[in-house]
Amino acid sequence: MSEDAFTSYYGRPVLKPPVWKALDIAGYLFLGGLAGASSVLSAGAELTGRPRLARGTRIGAAGAIAVSLVALVHDLGRPGRFVNMLRVLKWTSPMSVGSWILSAYAPLAGAAAFSAVTGRLPRIGTAAAMAGGVAGPAVAAYTGVLLADTAVPGWHEGHRELPYLFVSSAAAAGGGLGLLVAPRAEVTPARRLGVAGGAAELLVARLMRARLGTVAEAYETGRARVLMRAAEALTGAGALTAALGRGDRRLSAAGGAALLAGSALTRFGVFEAGMTSSKDPKYTVVPQRARLRTG
Repeated sequence: MSEDAFTSYYGRPVLKPPVWKALDIAGYLFLGGLAGASSVLSAGAELTGRPRLARGTRIGAAGAIAVSLVALVHDLGRPGRFVNMLRVLKWTSPMSVGSWILSAYAPLAGAAAFSAVTGRLPRIGTAAAMAGGVAGPAVAAYTGVLLADTAVPGWHEGHRELPYLFVSSAAAAGGGLGLLVAPRAEVTPARRLGVAGGAAELLVARLMRARLGTVAEAYETGRARVLMRAAEALTGAGALTAALGRGDRRLSAAGGAALLAGSALTRFGVFEAGMTSSKDPKYTVVPQRARLRTG
């Protein structure tokens, strides 16, 4: 029997598949990235005198991180489990570090949005927005590290590219949100972020699948394939439409919506590929044998 046709004892999975729910966890991954990138865009807009872009992305960041936390707690089962993760800070644990990042970032995003909506405490709101912009990249990146640190082959084997994929996907989503909320006079930073993020997302996703070898099959079969192909199409179309729609508010908005949808489908596709890879023993054993042969 060839290694590619490897089966385990009685065909049982080598790993116990994660019990995470797709809507909760993939939604948490997407919304956290959207929030982080939106905060970076908001801080830049604040510094360059684009008040409507800053206001829209502040509100978007706060809404996204709030729903992201709700999805995470819903998957955990009860809020106390999230609080328990804050009892210690373990630098070697992406879950522990990520929990603290979220706990520090969410109040900043909330304070910035509160000031933008009510007009109250503008100095505190601006300071919170600037601090959120500093924390935003970590919020966008840590979930990629978190997935890659698991034993799930579809995520672990992509540990080199997955954080970059999530950051570029978050940038595309943040730029997409900016394209939806900003007037034409202020939309340039959002367009540049969306186009650059979308292009990087497409490139990194291709590079990751090219390096994964046998495990890449999990991304290229079944539901994961449909989701990843749809993500590529929407991200590519969104980036192109955003780049060409400089003078047309409707085209810019359409490009922004496509970038948001493409980013979301990327997270759901990665999630589905990981779940698929955890159920087939060959995705665990074949890469292990390859590493043993190469030392």
